[in-house]
Amino acid sequence: MKYIYNKLVRDKIPYQINKENGRKANYKILSDEQYMKELDNKLFEEAHEFIEEHSVEELGDLMEVIMTIMEIKNISMQEVEVSRKNKKDKKGGFKDKIYLIDVEQEQVDEREEKELNKEWRKNNK
Repeated sequence: MKYIYNKLVRDKIPYQINKENGRKANYKILSDEQYMKELDNKLFEEAHEFIEEHSVEELGDLMEVIMTIMEIKNISMQEVEVSRKNKKDKKGGFKDKIYLIDVEQEQVDEREEKELNKEWRKNNK
């Protein structure tokens, strides 16, 4: 029996699979470009798993992917915190539980059009 995954996995997974009798992991090392693409895919995967379970373990997995992306992009936790704080100061947080239904206006707004047409929104309707 062959189980096909075709996804980025943690570094020790092939070793753990291969040390079990009757199991063999086939894998490859990704190029930098493929690696970044697969980290993006992994980010979605881990976010979905967290949404399904809301567990600390899944949140930890999500954070591991985020921290790996930060390392690759040479982004420090301090930079992220400054960015988070600036945005919170400018636009607020999420504590008030506000759910935006729609916005009515007379003219087309390019910012709104761009936001509503993001690729991930199309895939999640």
